[in-house]
Amino acid sequence: MTPRFGQRQLAAAPDVMAPDGSEVRLLVVSVRGSMAHFRLPPGAVSKAVRHFTVEELWFFIGGRGRMWRRDAEGGESVVEVVPGLSIDIPAGTSFQFRAEADSHLEAVAVTMPPWPGAREAEFVEGIWEVTG
Repeated sequence: MTPRFGQRQLAAAPDVMAPDGSEVRLLVVSVRGSMAHFRLPPGAVSKAVRHFTVEELWFFIGGRGRMWRRDAEGGESVVEVVPGLSIDIPAGTSFQFRAEADSHLEAVAVTMPPWPGAREAEFVEGIWEVTG
């Protein structure tokens, strides 16, 4: 019997655009989660969104920027993001991120369960004016 192991090479061009406006390059997907590479252009600010059912774990691999998160109880945080930092985005958390002007902001994220489709995210009011 041939084992069924997933693998996927990072694509040169985005596979899709995320609801927040970042470029998405899809990576491996399993029954319990999916992985993707996110990239925001220099100086760009994403749209603020909230996911209904998925939680995400992000690991920043390039650039610098900021990430805003607000939970359902009103707890709020803005953190400086740099390569090597990991953060969580629990289900129901509103979030928005921005790249510094000098470089792309890049992260690899795991979504649990796997991304269910376009109706998973809703736009919310963020703290920064959206670019692009």
